[in-house]
Amino acid sequence: MNRDVSQDPGRGPGEAEVAAERLQHAMKRLRARLRTESGQHAVGFAQSHLMVLGTIAQEGPITAARLADLEHVSPQSISQSLAVLKAEGLVRQEPDPQDGRKKLVSADPSALELIDRLMKGRSSFLAQAIDQVVAPDERADLDKAIELLERIATADPWRARI
Repeated sequence: MNRDVSQDPGRGPGEAEVAAERLQHAMKRLRARLRTESGQHAVGFAQSHLMVLGTIAQEGPITAARLADLEHVSPQSISQSLAVLKAEGLVRQEPDPQDGRKKLVSADPSALELIDRLMKGRSSFLAQAIDQVVAPDERADLDKAIELLERIATADPWRARI
């Protein structure tokens, strides 16, 4: 159920902006906590490199151009990330069998193990935190909040409204 709340007369001007600032702050703190609790700081890679690696693992084999599109970054940024990841042996490039002028990037099995370890660390922390601070009668509220976050993540606010 997607609804346009911008025309809701019960919402005063600026409420969305205040909520946006609070949400950004909460997400920033949660991301930092997840990086710490998952052991990400110990692996020594920038967040951007790990995000690129995760996309390669999920989507690969993939071209650098497609990777840049998916990550919403410049081709130069992808090239820098790929150089770091290749130097660490986490990705490899091979000629595209469909078009030999292109190269396909894929994740090394060690990259998949690294991503799995980090994701398990994040999930473990979140599960324990939920058990600790979310009361059983609040679980439905958490489910609703997750649903709302998923909807926000897929929103297209720049699309012209009819």
